[in-house]
Amino acid sequence: MTPSFDIAVIGATGTVGETLVQILEERDFPIANLYLLASSESAGHSVPFRGKNIRVREVDEFDFAKAQLAFFAAGPAVTLSFAPRATAANCAVIDLSGALPSTQAPSVVPEANAKVLAGLRKPVQLSSPSASATALAVALAPLQELLDIQQVNLTACLAISSQGREAVSELARQTAELLNVRPMEPRFFDRQVAFNLLAQVGTVDAQGHALLEKRLVRELREVLGLPLLKISVTCIQAPVFFGDSYSVTLQSAADVDLAAVNAALDSGPGLELVDAGDYPTAVGDAVGQDVVYVGRVRTGVDDPAQLNLWLTSDNVRKGAALNAVQLAELLIKDLL
Repeated sequence: MTPSFDIAVIGATGTVGETLVQILEERDFPIANLYLLASSESAGHSVPFRGKNIRVREVDEFDFAKAQLAFFAAGPAVTLSFAPRATAANCAVIDLSGALPSTQAPSVVPEANAKVLAGLRKPVQLSSPSASATALAVALAPLQELLDIQQVNLTACLAISSQGREAVSELARQTAELLNVRPMEPRFFDRQVAFNLLAQVGTVDAQGHALLEKRLVRELREVLGLPLLKISVTCIQAPVFFGDSYSVTLQSAADVDLAAVNAALDSGPGLELVDAGDYPTAVGDAVGQDVVYVGRVRTGVDDPAQLNLWLTSDNVRKGAALNAVQLAELLIKDLL
């Protein structure tokens, strides 16, 4: 008989947490007991799972010795508060917040660096990278054998859902008010986001870099195993509810073999290559799907060593929840 496991999901009422529970059910993850946990404000809500509504409990009161694996799908502060308790109770941790150092919880994308798991000891601690780093790693990993990548230039058009439920509600409210020609006062954001593009996501440091941008650089280098890779990134807030899109330029040390690149992308795990002459979009293709879509594959206008790509991916599903569940599926083989 296939063994089953006792699983905890922290942040179960959030967008990613609810999607994570949904994917656990869809993929028939071997669960004996599922514990759904959140803050005191969200405790008492229920989340559907396998035909039942499971009541959400307060994470403060949970005994992590009851679980063999805990997904942390809340913010960094929650992970820093409760992940040590989980580890002390011999409960494995998969963190989606980016709060844990890589020396403690390496960032892993199964399609790119699953080999990292071979050197881990129980109780395992892993980081599931940001949605942007996950999507980029899935797309770039199959190209590493073809290209000596010298630099990555990236513009990330991020969906509102990357900021949580409150941001989604804010976009919906702003859109409704503007369409109905009513006065619109920004609340969650400091300015209008509906029918607009915001040049940064979150606050920036003294050098002008956002926390999410620095996290993306750090995680992508780690997952690709290229600690000195030059990465230039700008994250912009797009007025899209779900689905991130990326304009990516790779600089190679030698001329790019476009036919070989297309073949690698076409066979790469977790990728869907769109035929030349067409291109994928977040709403039309990526949302609700389990792959990263790639299109507009071309060399530079006047630089044959440059490769340009357009990517789009469901940030909540593929970029966050699914990657975490895929990690858990690897762990249950011999690390739980």
